[in-house]
Amino acid sequence: MFRIKAVLSPSFTEAVVLVAIVVAIISSSIIFFEAPPHVPILLSILLLICYGLVKKISYKELERGLVEGAGAGMSAVFLFFFIGILISSWMLSGTIPTLIFAGFNLVTPLFFFAIVFIITSIIGLSIGSSLTTVATVGVAVIGIAGALDLSLAVTAGAIVSGAFFGDKMSPLSDTTNLASSIVGVDLFEHIRNMSWTTIPAFLLTLIFFGLMSPSITLDNTADIALFKEGLLETGLIHWYSVIPLLVLIALTIMKVPALMTLAASSIAAIIVSLFHQSLQVSQTLGVLFGGYVSATGIEEVDALLSRGGMESMFFTIGLVLLALSMGGLLFTLGIVQCLLMKIESLLKKVSSVIVASALTAIGVNILIGEQYLSILLTGQAFQGPYEKLGLAGKNLSRVMEDAGTVVNPLVPWSVCGIFITSVLGVSTLEYLPFAFFCLLSPVLTVLFGISGKTLTYTKNA
Repeated sequence: MFRIKAVLSPSFTEAVVLVAIVVAIISSSIIFFEAPPHVPILLSILLLICYGLVKKISYKELERGLVEGAGAGMSAVFLFFFIGILISSWMLSGTIPTLIFAGFNLVTPLFFFAIVFIITSIIGLSIGSSLTTVATVGVAVIGIAGALDLSLAVTAGAIVSGAFFGDKMSPLSDTTNLASSIVGVDLFEHIRNMSWTTIPAFLLTLIFFGLMSPSITLDNTADIALFKEGLLETGLIHWYSVIPLLVLIALTIMKVPALMTLAASSIAAIIVSLFHQSLQVSQTLGVLFGGYVSATGIEEVDALLSRGGMESMFFTIGLVLLALSMGGLLFTLGIVQCLLMKIESLLKKVSSVIVASALTAIGVNILIGEQYLSILLTGQAFQGPYEKLGLAGKNLSRVMEDAGTVVNPLVPWSVCGIFITSVLGVSTLEYLPFAFFCLLSPVLTVLFGISGKTLTYTKNA
């Protein structure tokens, strides 16, 4: 993205005013009107085009910026399609339901908050969606905590921490795929590199919740029993259902490209599904496109399992292409370059670039309240400074997740913050002090950046 040639050199004041207007359009639409980000981004694109035309830039030049910006996300688009197929095929094979069932079997009265964190982490990893984890398993767990007269704020913190750990580290997660694709890093290399900050954050969070867990008797297990019963009724819980997961892990270790790994695991899942499903080819293809639909009759279980398919990725793909097109215009009009030049003197050290990119990701979350834009805009703006210092792209993709993906639920007016509050009935400010994983991740990524530990440099650096 940073290689897009600028056709204009705006003044610093013009650049700041335009960015402020764009932020105001997008943030007000999302925060106050609860609108999807697509339309306000499109309006922002229109604003930038009008600015370019006023500055006597030809429409063809502006269109070139749009196309080049969108083109930077085509690898992500193909990955998203395969992610949708993988999720639906893993539903057919029983891989995801089996992993979820295993997670529920971990519930014990000892170390309740720590166990909640582990369960939501497992389920978040299994389905790759933090909000789905919160809206299904999270609701069940918060009900149990209420019945046991435990702190709902701490419980919500454990749910959010686990759900966003899963969202951050799952190869099924759209944010994980987006972060790796934007900077051109292999998906599984990105996940491995995130382990340097994520594993310490996970272990510290687990210790904190373990120490905070009271000694209780787990009497009210009706919600958990209902989930387990519903999962068994699907007929998808089998030992061999983990084979597609093993294929994914094996190919990842062998460093097979992400797209081929996802495709191979999907094929393995379809083959495994033949052991307990008798779907026709047309039905299977329909599921791969439209997603798996659960029909157990248990609303919570059906909500958890009805997902996947190429069609489920259209929302994210549309957002990615629009946001990248807007980024292409911002670079074509020289706006991003103008802003970066103003702080270029501060970006000559590795530590300062890491801190600046982390603060940008956090700032976009706070100003706009959208985690996708936090990842996209940070990635677009800082690819150049990272490359100049010889830093490998995976350093930037890690910062984008550590300070972008997991920070969104901590902002009360953000998309995730509003959703979690409405679903769990616990305000963002109440659970924020206990969302340890989300709080620790940006701190650790900044500390590692300042110390230089775990950073990777390009061979020609």
